[in-house]
Amino acid sequence: MTRELRRTILIAVVLLVGPGIARAQRGGLPAPDTVIVQGNRRVTTANVLLNAGILAGRPISFRDLQRSIQALYATGQYDDVQVSEDEVDGRSRLIIRVRERPLLLKWTVRGAERVGESSVKEKVTVIEGRPIDPAEVARSRAKIDSLYRAKGYYLERTRPLYVYEADSARLRLVFDIQEGRRVAISRVLVEGNKRFSDAEVVSNLRSKPEGFFWFEKGEFEDEKLAEDVREKLPDFYGRNGYADFQVLDDTVIVNDTTGKATLILKVSEGDPYRVGAFEVVGNRRFSTDQIEAFYPFTVAGRTGFLGLGGVRPIQYFDRHAWESATQAVQQAYYNEGYVYVQVRPDLIRRTDAQGNPIVDLRWTIDEGRPAIISRVEIRGNDITHERVIREAIVLIPGDVFRQNALMQSYQNISNLGFFQQPLPPPDTKPNDQGDLDIVFHVSEKRTGNVNFGATIGQGTGLGGFLGLDEANLFGQGKRGQFQWQFGQNVNDFQISYSDPALRESRISGTLTLYNRRVRYRIADVGALRRRGGNIQFGFPVLGDRYTRLFMNYGIDQQSFTGSATNTAFRQRFLCQNCVRSSIGATVLRDRRIDLPFATAGSMVSVGLSQSGGILGGTGDFQKLELEGRFYAPLGQIGGGLGKSPVKFTLGLSTRSGFVFGDSPFFEQLFSLGGTQFGIPLRGYDEFSITPKGYDPLASIRGASPDAVGKSFFLATGEFGMRISQGLYASLFVDAGNVWADAQHFNPTKLFRGAGVGLSVISPLGPVGLDYAYGFDKVDTAGRPAPSWKFHFRLGNLF
Repeated sequence: MTRELRRTILIAVVLLVGPGIARAQRGGLPAPDTVIVQGNRRVTTANVLLNAGILAGRPISFRDLQRSIQALYATGQYDDVQVSEDEVDGRSRLIIRVRERPLLLKWTVRGAERVGESSVKEKVTVIEGRPIDPAEVARSRAKIDSLYRAKGYYLERTRPLYVYEADSARLRLVFDIQEGRRVAISRVLVEGNKRFSDAEVVSNLRSKPEGFFWFEKGEFEDEKLAEDVREKLPDFYGRNGYADFQVLDDTVIVNDTTGKATLILKVSEGDPYRVGAFEVVGNRRFSTDQIEAFYPFTVAGRTGFLGLGGVRPIQYFDRHAWESATQAVQQAYYNEGYVYVQVRPDLIRRTDAQGNPIVDLRWTIDEGRPAIISRVEIRGNDITHERVIREAIVLIPGDVFRQNALMQSYQNISNLGFFQQPLPPPDTKPNDQGDLDIVFHVSEKRTGNVNFGATIGQGTGLGGFLGLDEANLFGQGKRGQFQWQFGQNVNDFQISYSDPALRESRISGTLTLYNRRVRYRIADVGALRRRGGNIQFGFPVLGDRYTRLFMNYGIDQQSFTGSATNTAFRQRFLCQNCVRSSIGATVLRDRRIDLPFATAGSMVSVGLSQSGGILGGTGDFQKLELEGRFYAPLGQIGGGLGKSPVKFTLGLSTRSGFVFGDSPFFEQLFSLGGTQFGIPLRGYDEFSITPKGYDPLASIRGASPDAVGKSFFLATGEFGMRISQGLYASLFVDAGNVWADAQHFNPTKLFRGAGVGLSVISPLGPVGLDYAYGFDKVDTAGRPAPSWKFHFRLGNLF
């Protein structure tokens, strides 16, 4: 019962004095001849009487009166309710006096800047258009104060301001906030610590005191402190053997004048535990030796310089390592279908003969039975045929469930590029038999586009483009592409069709036809015309989903007229209506994730081709190309439901190639430098890396016939940030060289470059900007002259 209700009932009882009280005590009041309502303006008299439940001519007991008052207060319409009895001309009257609450027209928040007005408004629970509830206003104020305290604003004050209309029956409410400054931790006191000093404990906190540097602000937040108490400190002590560590209390003492705070932590360290015996119980699927391979306390590392001093045995129990190893054991069972496995990490505390605390460790395993996949469902594919998606899923109904296969299927569907990113995680639902139903959720996105506009290439000049590209033709994963580039130095027409599953088999096919005319301004190479086509078929290797063998045949007619100012290059590669007929084979194993900008996985490719010779046409040469790309994820920021996280990765790629025989086609040989024409080496001009070394005049006098070679090597290391599916930034290091023939191949002598890059997926294809520093440049006199170089690239992904 509220204070107001108790006060009202007391007033009512006092007013019923004399005979009224006596009659009420004997069982009730006589039936009033009239019931009168006073003080109501918004609420009608009929509604007041209806809510009170009091009628003229009906006897009223004390409990009836009490229930009536309670019912009127419960409507939320009144600040005060009073009931009295009197007589006029011998007729009894019951008078109900009410004081109505003002109607809340509008509420707002004023002064919320540092926390954010939207966050503050979420804490307000008063409702517009209803009578103002003082209790709800007080609760909203308390929630706002709690929000600010959680953010470290202990000096914040919130005042509710009421602005009444002229009739005082309506009002507007303003939550006026005085934020004050955020509390700064001036010092941290630790009580109860013996093994580690205050400084060592504080170094493992997020709630650190303010310091000398500008970034050491010491700002206090409840969330940070909660993380310190629950995770940071127990993890720090747990890594050093203190399995019984506890934070007993945390107190923040704030100086209201200065806004400085002292954080006091009371801890109980306990004793450090050494690792004792270890055993595994209940395992059947894996042998004890296999499970012991996950045991983390065999060795802790090596001693001495560069680890050459021998093995140092583990001495103290590390809770974090023990929990991580337990999860690894459980994951191993998941990957074999034992999704109901329970791995219980037991810690058995004891003391040895010298009184030192010891902890014996045991994994008690309840394997259960392996789960069988009952059904695999796909939901949300309105355009893409289910067969296309199922080709990417490596789980089959009837198989034993494997966690790693589930995640691989998820990544394969994501890599199709037909659906919104990120994909929702797949659902795994146990059925009545204990088997699993797996559901993949997808949301279609637009995969086809018509594009047109202007383009500029570093080697081809200003031009335009018109294109049509559909990556999911007919919803069957087939790809049709038409591209026409035209302009001052380029006229390139190409049409292609790809089918990843010919006649619904696992054989893929691609047919490409093209007619290209390009005048290269880079190094004044000259003009090249090519027209022809190629056809390629892909086959799975030994049934492996990720390894394929591609067989291709191509034929085209080429004419290279060269440049009038670059006579040496023109004489070496002059070709009128030369025909190149080639056949080749490539083995590709691709397990990259998050294409086109991979963040994990690897890709390895080996290709060999024969041109001319027994195939006819001009020339007779063989070409071998090797490539490997490897990515290791470093972490991510953000993400969550419907949001793609920013991912960080470490990448390493290598490429090399060899030409054996006589090639009259200069574009089939290898040139190094730049980003647009040949093998990219950022920080250097196109054609500037030659078999004879660096050519500082390549961009001025043009490429020489000796600028191309028959073998090359390129390596790139990068720290990448995948901002979205179409935007990627990186820090990179390149190193490469080109040699006149395969016999001179020497990857120990390389030209180096490093810089920053940005890649964007545009309607015309990948577009990139790179700013790189060439370390091994020289001037015309042969003296070192390293410098920066800006690159614009079109069509290359590093």
